[in-house]
Amino acid sequence: MIPVNEPLLDGNEKKYLLECIETGWISSEGPFVKEFEQKFAARVGRKHAIAVTNGTAALDAAVEALGIGPGDEVIMPTFTIISCITQIIRSGATPVLVDSDPDTWNMDVTQIEAKITPRTKAIMVVHIYGLPVDMDPVLDIVERHGLKLIEDAAEMIGQTYRSRRTLRDEGGAIPTSLILHPSTFLHPCGSFGDISTFSFYPNKHITTGEGGMIVTDDDDLAESCRSLRNLCFQPQKRFVHERLGWNLRMTNLQAALGLAQLERLDVFIARKRAMGARYTELLKGVDGLELMVDEAPYAANIYWVFGVVLNDHVPFDAAEAMKRLGVAGIGTRPFFWPMHEQPVLQKRGLFSGETYLVAERMARRGFYIPSGLALESKHIEQVATEVVKLMVFGA
Repeated sequence: MIPVNEPLLDGNEKKYLLECIETGWISSEGPFVKEFEQKFAARVGRKHAIAVTNGTAALDAAVEALGIGPGDEVIMPTFTIISCITQIIRSGATPVLVDSDPDTWNMDVTQIEAKITPRTKAIMVVHIYGLPVDMDPVLDIVERHGLKLIEDAAEMIGQTYRSRRTLRDEGGAIPTSLILHPSTFLHPCGSFGDISTFSFYPNKHITTGEGGMIVTDDDDLAESCRSLRNLCFQPQKRFVHERLGWNLRMTNLQAALGLAQLERLDVFIARKRAMGARYTELLKGVDGLELMVDEAPYAANIYWVFGVVLNDHVPFDAAEAMKRLGVAGIGTRPFFWPMHEQPVLQKRGLFSGETYLVAERMARRGFYIPSGLALESKHIEQVATEVVKLMVFGA
C-alpha cells in the first residue's frame, strides 16, 4: 500500500530530539519552544507566534481571544474541516456559511458581503488544499465593515499570496522582499488575519507530530493567547484564576522537531510543487477527471495535497473510486464534508434548508491521492497508472 501521506524526517530532527533527552528539557519550558516560535514568526512575517498542541487548539484559542460569543456571527466556508466551527458554536456564536469557488475550491469571496448583518463580528478564511483564498477582496470587506479576520493557514505553510495592497512595515516602508513588480506584493499566508493559525499534523509541510501555531501582530491578542494556552495562570497569583483557559502547551520535544522541519521548508515546498507538476503531467487529459488548477491570478499552487474531482458523467462517486484504488494498493482520503451537512450540527438545528451546491459536489466527487513528502517518483508513476486504469476501465 502506498500511503496517502508519509512525512520526511531527514534533517536535524534526530539531533535536536537527542539534545532534548540529554539535557532533560522535554516539557513546554524547554528552549526549543521559544526558538521555534521566534523563527516561525519571522518566516510568516508576524510579530508574535504562540506554539500550541494542535491546529484545532490554535483555532479554539483564536476565537476565544477575539471575544467571540453569544449574539455574534462569524462568516466562514462550508467546505472545511470541522475544527473551524467547533469553538464558534461552543462560544454561543452563530456560524454563517458560504459556498466554494469551483476552480480554486476555496470559499467564494463574492458571496461574503451578502451574508454580513449587524451581528457579524468576524470572517474566518480557510486556505484549502493548495491555493489560498483570494485575500484582497476579503481585506477590503473587513476594513469597510470593521470586522475581525481569522485566517486558518493550516494547509498553507510556506505559501504566498500576490497582493495589490501595500502592506507596510513599522517604519512605513514597503519591505523590498515583498516586491514582485511595482504594483504587486508577495505576502506569506498567515500574515493577513488579526489572528492566524497553523497546524503541524504529520501531513503538513512542517510537522511536530501533533502541534499548531497562533500568529498575530497584536500585543494584546498575543498575551491573551499565551494565557489561554497556559490555563490562564496569573503571574502574581498563579492558582487564582480570573478566566478559564486550556492546557495547550507545546512540548520542547515537539518544538525541536518543528524547528528542524522549518529549516527545510523551502526544500519541502519545491518537492511538493514538483510532485504536483508530475501528477498533472501524467493525469492531464484523462477523461472524467478534474485536476487541481496549477495557478490562480494571485498564487501558484503549493500542492499540499493532490486532489481530483470526478466529472458528473463518471458512473461512480469518490467513495467507490477510493475503494477500487485501495484494492490496487493506493491510499486515498476523501475531501471535506460540508458543515451544513454535518449530522452533529444539523441535530443542533443549524443550517436547516441550506444548500451549497459546489461544496456538496466536491464532497461527493472529490478525493486526494498519495502526496506526502516522502513519496518517491516511482510511487507517483504507480499511483497515476492506477488512477488512469480506474478511469479507463472502471466505468
